[in-house]
Amino acid sequence: MKKSTFLSFILLCFVQLSFGQAPKYSNEFLSIGVGARALGMSGANVALTNDATSAYWNPAGLVLKEGDLQLSLMHNEYFAGIGKFDYGTLAIPIDNTRAVGVSVIRFAVDDIPDTIDLIDKDGNINYDRLRSFSTADYAFLFTYSKKTSKEGLRYGGNVKVIHRKVGEFANAWGFGLDLGAQFEHKNWTFGAMGKDITSTFNAWSYNTERLKDVFAVTGNELPENGIEVTLPKVIVGAAYNIQLTEKIFATPEIDLDLTFDGKRNTVVQSDVVSIEPHGGVEFSYDNFLFLRAGVGNIQEETNITGSESTTAQPNIGVGVKIKNVSIDYALTNIGSDESLYSNVFSLKWNIFKKTE
Repeated sequence: MKKSTFLSFILLCFVQLSFGQAPKYSNEFLSIGVGARALGMSGANVALTNDATSAYWNPAGLVLKEGDLQLSLMHNEYFAGIGKFDYGTLAIPIDNTRAVGVSVIRFAVDDIPDTIDLIDKDGNINYDRLRSFSTADYAFLFTYSKKTSKEGLRYGGNVKVIHRKVGEFANAWGFGLDLGAQFEHKNWTFGAMGKDITSTFNAWSYNTERLKDVFAVTGNELPENGIEVTLPKVIVGAAYNIQLTEKIFATPEIDLDLTFDGKRNTVVQSDVVSIEPHGGVEFSYDNFLFLRAGVGNIQEETNITGSESTTAQPNIGVGVKIKNVSIDYALTNIGSDESLYSNVFSLKWNIFKKTE
C-alpha cells in the first residue's frame, strides 16, 4: 500500500466515525498484541502472562514479574515497514503482594504526503506546497496488580488513556478500563480478562477548515465531531504445565475471545456473541531456552470460484534468558498474504537493587 493513498482513505473514513456508533473494529491497534513471547503463541497468554507485558495481556499477572524493576520493550513494523508499532512497560513492586506498571503503545504511519495544497487555484502544480504528516495511535496504560489472601488467586486492572491523531486534520482522546484475574491450582493456571469493560469512548474533533475544500471537490460531507465507542471484550483461557524431563517443560494454553458487537467471521458466531479460539504452546529448557508455536485467526474464506475453505494463522517463536535479560523473537503473520509476515523482537530486563 502506497503512502500517497492513505490521505484519501483516512479522510473518507472520518465520515463513518462521526456518528457516535459502535463499530466492530474500533481502537484495533490495541488488538495487535505485544511481546514476542505471546505473539509466538498466537496471543494465547491470558493465563500464562507473568511479567511486564501482563499490563497488556492480563493485569493480574503483573505482580509475578521478577526484579525490583522490570522493563519490557518491543519494536515491530508492518506493511513492508510503512506501519511502525512500538511498545514499552515499566513494572514496579509496591510490596510482596502488589505491583504497578506504566505502559506506552504507539502505532503510526509517518511521512504521509499531504497533497491538499499541491495544486493551486489556477491549476498549477507547486511541489513546494507538498508537505507530510503522520497518523498515530497512542495508548497509555496505568496498571495495578495484587495477590489475594487465597493462595493462587490474583487480580489487576488498567486505566487507559487513548490518543489518536491524524496530522492536523483530526484527533481524538479516549478513556477506558480493563480488569483481569488469574488462578493457579496444582499444574493448572486459569485466566480471564475483560477489556474495555465500561466501553471505551473516543471523542473525535476535526479541523473542518482544513478539509472543507477537498471534501467539496470530491462531493463528500464534512465530518462532525462525535464519539467512537469500543465495546467490551472478554478473554478466558487455561494453561497446563507439563514436566517432560528434569529440565524440559511444556506449557500449552488455549484462549477464547468473546466479542459482543455482532456477528464476526469466527469459529462460533451469532448476533449476540462471537467466539474466537486460539492456542499456543511454550517449551522451555532449564529456564534458559524457549521454543514457542501457536495458531489463531481461524476463519472461513470464500475464494474466486465460490467455494469455501478454512484458514488459520500459524506463528512461531524462540527466546533466550541470560541472567536478568530475556530476548524473544516471533515470526507472525497478520493476514493470508506473505507480505504481511513480520519479524518481532522484544527485550525484557529484570533490574535488582544493589545489596550491601
